[in-house]
This record gives sequence, C-alpha cells and structure tokens, in this order.
Amino acid sequence: MYLLGYDIGSSSVKATLIDAATGVVLVSAFAPAQEMGMIVKQEGWAEQDPERWWYYLREVTHRVIQDSRIQAPDIKAVGIAYQMHGLVVVDKKQQVLRPSIIWCDSRAVRYGDKAFQEMGAETCLSCYLNSPGNFTASKLKWVKENEPDIFQQIDKFMLPGDYIAMKLSGKVQTTASGLSEGILWDFQKNAPAYDLLDYYGIPAELIPEIVPSFGIQSEVSAEAAAELGLATGTPIAYRAGDQPNNAFSLNVLHPGEIAATAGTSGVIYGVNNQFTYDPESRVNTFLHVNHTPEQTSTGTLLCVNGTGILNSWLRKTLFTSEKANASYTYEEINDLAQAVPAGAEGLLILPFGNGAERFLKNKQVGAHIAGLSFNQHTPAHLARAAQEGIIFALRYGFDIMKNMQINARTVKAGDANMFLSPLFAQTFATVTNTTVELYNTDGSQGAARGAGVGAGIYPDYTQAFTGLRRTRAVEPETALQDQYETIYQSWLAELQVQLNRKEI
Repeated sequence: MYLLGYDIGSSSVKATLIDAATGVVLVSAFAPAQEMGMIVKQEGWAEQDPERWWYYLREVTHRVIQDSRIQAPDIKAVGIAYQMHGLVVVDKKQQVLRPSIIWCDSRAVRYGDKAFQEMGAETCLSCYLNSPGNFTASKLKWVKENEPDIFQQIDKFMLPGDYIAMKLSGKVQTTASGLSEGILWDFQKNAPAYDLLDYYGIPAELIPEIVPSFGIQSEVSAEAAAELGLATGTPIAYRAGDQPNNAFSLNVLHPGEIAATAGTSGVIYGVNNQFTYDPESRVNTFLHVNHTPEQTSTGTLLCVNGTGILNSWLRKTLFTSEKANASYTYEEINDLAQAVPAGAEGLLILPFGNGAERFLKNKQVGAHIAGLSFNQHTPAHLARAAQEGIIFALRYGFDIMKNMQINARTVKAGDANMFLSPLFAQTFATVTNTTVELYNTDGSQGAARGAGVGAGIYPDYTQAFTGLRRTRAVEPETALQDQYETIYQSWLAELQVQLNRKEI
C-alpha cells in the first residue's frame, strides 16, 4: 500500500511515493532538470503557465510509477502541496483564461494597500489577520480592473494546488486554509471574506467549493488516470500550501513549534493557537493545516522572496564556464563560500531581487551589493555574502515574530535546498541563536503523509510520521555570535539606507 505526494513549486514539480506502512520513500522524481522559468512581462511581474505544471506532473508521475515498478491500484491516496498565493482563473469549461499570477508577482500591491486604508487597519487585521496586500484576492482585483474581458469569463478562481486537483479530478475545489493564504478568509466569522470580495466588486460565486485540508476531497478521474498512469478512483485526500505543508512534513503542529525552509524563497513558519497578527502586516497569519472550528491552529509566516533564487542567479551568472559549457554545482559553490571568513571581508548583500517583500511593507527594494572591492573580493566572497545576506533577512523577520510572542529555541527544517550547505545551516543557527534540526523529508513527502491521514490510512498524525528521521542537529557557534551580531548591524544599516531611498 503506497501514498503519492506532489509538490508544485515555482522552480520544479516533485513527486514522491512512500510505503504507507513504514513511511519509507520508494522513489522520488522532479522536473524540469533546471529551474522552471517565469514569464516576466514587466518589472515586478511573475507568471507561469499552469499547463506547464501539469506537463511536469505528468512526467514525474510516469517516472515514479516506472521506477518503483508498482501497480497503480496499489497507490491508495494522493496529496498535493503547492506554491502559495498564486491565482489561476478558469472558465465554465475549466479552461485556463490567462497565465497564473504567482506568489512573487508585485503588481497588486497598490490594490491591497488601498483596501487596507479604505476598509481600515482594524477591520482588516481583526477579520483577516493581514493586510490584503499583494495576495490572491488583490491579484484577482488586478485582473478585474486591467483585464475586464478575461474577468467576465471567469467561472472560478483557484490557487495552484486547486488547479492541479481540478486536473486530477475534474472538480473545482479549495480549502479554508488555502483561502486564508489568499486573504480570502474571515477569521471572526469562520467563513470566506465576503466583505473584502464585496469591496473589490468580486462575485462570491467565483469561490470554489470548500473542502477540508484532510479528507476524501475528490477522486482521480478516468481521463486523468489514463493520462498519468494512475488508477481511476484513487482518492485525493490532502492539499496545502507549500509552507503549511512544509511544517506538516516536519511534524510541526503544536503551538510554539517553528519550521523553516530555504528554497526559491526563504520562510520561517511558527504555529500558534490564537488568532494573532503583526500590526504592520510584515509577517502573515493563516490557518494551519490542522485547524478545526473546535481547535484553533494558525501559522505565522515570514517570507523572504530572494533566497534560493539568489543562489541560483549567482550560479548561472558568475559560476558558469562558457568554455566547458557547464556551471559549478551548488556543492562546489558552498565549498568556495566556506573558504571565505565570516562577514566576507566587508562584503554585504541584500537579497531582495525577487519582487516586493512583504516583511519590508511590500517595498520592492531590489538586490544590492555593498562594500565591493575590485582588489579584494572574488566570486567566493559573493557566494558567502549571499548566504549571509539571506540569513540576515530571515533573522530580521525572526525578530518581528518574537515581538508577537512566537519564540523558539529549536527550528526544524528539511535536509534539503540551502540547508544542504553546512555553512548555511551553521550560520543560520548562530545568527538566530537556535538549534537547527534537519530531517529526511521534503514537501512531496509531506503531501504523501497528509494523503495517508486524509484517506484514513493513518488513524492519527503520530502514525503518519513513521519513517521521519532527524539527520543532524546544528548548534549555534557561540564563538562567532558577537562577530556576526556586528556584521548583522552593518547589514541592517545598509538595508535602512535602501529603504530610505524608497521613501524619497
């Protein structure tokens, strides 16, 4: 008996098949081999074609079934994790009307800011726990105002994971957790954010059917089964945004627990049992996957857009040999960075080159390199300064969360992405003064385990984490903490310079 999990990211689509009884991974596959591209028509825009997600999902599904050599009927449930905050719109024939406006697209900031001002901060924060900001509801408002012909054709709007579930089942559905991440959920009324939709002039009929995060939401259709090689009727039993799902994959379900990830974006995600919010909406609170009307469970999320994408940019731009037609591996870049001393000998990087940053009040600061010396600094210094700059940005948000009484001495993360770098993991632990526990999991594994819970194969959450194993723990390097604090203060001063320029 097996469970299949998908993780629909903005860089790749991954599928993992696990043995339900042991929790052991049989096989995983991801596509494409290089990071998936984005459609960037203007500065600050970021779109992707949803059909590309489906194309790569088809590829990885075929590969995991072929490589595992199992029979499709032995897959007893499917789970879906997905990039958060994106907008997919379809007509009555379930045809996509335009490319998806994805999470790092900044075009809707002014609509969210105007809503926050006109509806009132008190109303928005008490009802939605966030400013409408640059989230899914505001992106839909942008379509209404700028593409009225397309808006008139919309039958339903969806998040990226909802689109994948629709392709699998033929049913258009969403979850309360998903709506909350789009600022489409009223926490006081425990219902969709009808008042915000009314303010934006968006008909409530565009909201899909709401299903639980865990449970038999739908089944794989005959059409999708034929296309993917799955069995018709396989239950689709779980879906969640990538960061709530990352927390779930690490068994982070209780108040006070914190999960982190450092993929294309970097995230710190703290679980709480109250409806709390940041008055400046720099970090954001959503419904966690295990929330129920009877037991409150929320996740407060800090997101730094420019994380792994900065590392990828450096690799493609600076660490490429045209003669050899090849790039350094990330492991080789990490080794170069490791050889440079802490602080990269005065080189500082602000990693904000991937759209407006929510924790900087939706300012589009851009990436900056400060203190560059042509006679001293090498690509290795840039590699180290990039990792440190990402960690400093996460620390900045970590301090905001502490002011919301979200404190932790331990942070859990998957042993993946930038945490594969020993330097990154060690520096993160040192700068945030936390123990970093790394586990043998990722988003697609979490989606598979979630499907097991939703399908009733696991009677409780505890059983779902059979096979989850801590691979290593990284303690703060106390001898470097004072030095890093001084470097961090210099980084903060450079950040303030750039923020002041944005105010002019």
